[in-house]
Amino acid sequence: MKADPLSAGKPPGAGRPRDPRIDAAILRATADLLVEIGYSNVTMAAVADRAGTTKTALYRRWSSKAELVHEAAFPVTPSAMEAPPGDIAADLRAMIEAARDVFTSPVVRAALPGLITDMTADAALSGRVSARFTELFAAVRDRLRDAVDRGEVRAEIDPDRLVDLIGGATLLAVIQSPDTLPSARWVDDVTSILLHGVLAAPAT
Repeated sequence: MKADPLSAGKPPGAGRPRDPRIDAAILRATADLLVEIGYSNVTMAAVADRAGTTKTALYRRWSSKAELVHEAAFPVTPSAMEAPPGDIAADLRAMIEAARDVFTSPVVRAALPGLITDMTADAALSGRVSARFTELFAAVRDRLRDAVDRGEVRAEIDPDRLVDLIGGATLLAVIQSPDTLPSARWVDDVTSILLHGVLAAPAT
């Protein structure tokens, strides 16, 4: 087995902290390979070779290809969720735009079909991968609580269903009508439906 060049010279020892340089090289290699050769052709060996490290280094950090790919495709919480809360219309628009930007990135589009297949077949894997969105879901709950406190949103609205609606609408658009996603009109339409529903205003 070849030595890990990015960690060469470091004293061995259990529990030593992860080297962020290795993490970054692995994630960058994974993202590049996803776009170049597609999810099904990406292997842990290919990633290790591209990153200049070893499969052992990968498996110390990620227990499966799917978990590695998920982190490479969704590396951070969307920045829109880090902004200070505003009114609920602005918050919804920010959430929808963030979802649109994530799902339309070349890396995510290359990873998504295979990732969904693997997660569907393995409930435990799906749970571990979904746990990476814990902070994002918490941010959505905070936004809704703030909106409820301001009297803008009904208290019974489930934030998890809101996440489902935003993610589902975006994913279906990626599959069926990707050319519409870059337009502000798509964001306007989805925001309006989520904000106002589909019922006509009662006649006065």
